[in-house]
Amino acid sequence: MNVPKGTWVEIESIVLHPAERAPGIPPETARCPYVRRLSGFLEDDGVPGGEVAVRSLIGRTHRGILRAVQPGYDHGFGPTVPELLPIGISEVRDG
Repeated sequence: MNVPKGTWVEIESIVLHPAERAPGIPPETARCPYVRRLSGFLEDDGVPGGEVAVRSLIGRTHRGILRAVQPGYDHGFGPTVPELLPIGISEVRDG
């Protein structure tokens, strides 16, 4: 699948390989590369899994492996914690 220039995509690149990681971090962390994921607009046509260049919203160019096309945001803060719900309610009612 060819992805046209100008498409909003997510790329991934390795910032630090395991041997370059700081000493003193937990072993399970130390054996993994430090990976960066960022989104931007494709500078040229690309294919998923291929190396591409993107321009970020602030105008910087970054290179990496094309991982997602038109990425969305699916993160959250987890399930509601019932014990936290009443916090601040009295201030809202009284204020």
